[in-house]
Amino acid sequence: MTTYLLNGDDESVLRTAVRELLHQLVGDNDVSMMVDEYDDADFTMQAVADSAHTPPFLTDRRVVLARNVGRFTAADLEPILAFLENPLDSTDLVLVGGGGAIPKKLTDAVKAGGGEVRSTSVAPRGKDRALWVRSRAAAKGIDLDDRVVARLVDWLGESSGALDGILDTIASSHSGKSRVRLEEVEPLLGEAGGVPPWDLTDAIDRGDVSKAIELLHRMVHGGSRHPLQVMAILHGHYGKMAKLDGSGANSQDAAAEVLGIKSGFPAKKALEGSQRLGTDGLRRAIGLLADADLDLRGRTGLDEVVVAEVLVARLARLAPSRRR
Repeated sequence: MTTYLLNGDDESVLRTAVRELLHQLVGDNDVSMMVDEYDDADFTMQAVADSAHTPPFLTDRRVVLARNVGRFTAADLEPILAFLENPLDSTDLVLVGGGGAIPKKLTDAVKAGGGEVRSTSVAPRGKDRALWVRSRAAAKGIDLDDRVVARLVDWLGESSGALDGILDTIASSHSGKSRVRLEEVEPLLGEAGGVPPWDLTDAIDRGDVSKAIELLHRMVHGGSRHPLQVMAILHGHYGKMAKLDGSGANSQDAAAEVLGIKSGFPAKKALEGSQRLGTDGLRRAIGLLADADLDLRGRTGLDEVVVAEVLVARLARLAPSRRR
């Protein structure tokens, strides 16, 4: 008997991991005979525990799968915690996150019973994300060129769940065992996925107008963020800078204290931005945000994405390197 607790921040990636685990546990057996799955809004942990305590019928083992266990309180989990203290050797129990935060009591109980706690969350950028892309490709028998890995990391953005689909497409269209090259992959890529907010604000802070507009489009189209949501992100970004202006904060720790945050890096970036723009630049940025907010709410009748494009371009031109 083994208990698995899986959790992650991308539902598509999490479901893929659960599917692969079930395939591993079931093998060539009949899924309908071997797996009891709980995925509706009304199931209880008592029902899951009862199933886990039931010996298999016509199979050697029973797999019990319960999804969205994050919706249960610690009190709701008592039946399954009791099962983990006295498990049935013929049952493999798979608990999947979702619906809320998983109580620490459950995580601790799974670990104490020798079970596995797996996170399917993927780093949004950097070497870890590239390694994840390579590992998923290897699992599908695909050898990717370094440029392909870099392109896929950029193309995915925040949309981790899109990777398996594009890898399946690459696998079906790539013949032979040779390494997959970028020119083979590029025609297969559709619209790029969304990007995290800091990619956009970093481009604006650098004064890179064209990159900032490109990232804006990825946030709106690939990431399904409404321009008003982008506006809220930008309000928060410049609001932190404005709060530091004239505060006397001259260090990362002092800036964090003024902003009331614990993480030092965001405070450092806000302080650098505030110092770079200065009072006049920040006043201009806040004015641009206020005007764009009114335009997004119908003052001019302009297309919402056009309003956001103009705003992003004007904010990027406030960067000292772009001033004329």
